[in-house]
Amino acid sequence: MKILFAPVGIAAGLVAGFAAKKVFEKAWSVIDDGDPPEPDVRGAPTAKLLAALALEGAIFRLTKGFVDHQARVSFAGATGRWPGRDPGDGEDD
Repeated sequence: MKILFAPVGIAAGLVAGFAAKKVFEKAWSVIDDGDPPEPDVRGAPTAKLLAALALEGAIFRLTKGFVDHQARVSFAGATGRWPGRDPGDGEDD
């Protein structure tokens, strides 16, 4: 089942990454008028950098997890098989 789900998972991951980037950009614009600081920029304010990284990480993880789960729900609805762990049987597909 994992082989059949792989292309769906890859596509879902790309969509999640794009969506998360847009959500982060929108969220950061509410916090600060400038661009978020990057770790490779000398003199980036530490507090602002930590805030940007924490927010970005949380948004990416939440978005990726949600999109992945919904892709699995849709795949299971279309195929009748869950592409992942099922706590009911303790086995992976």
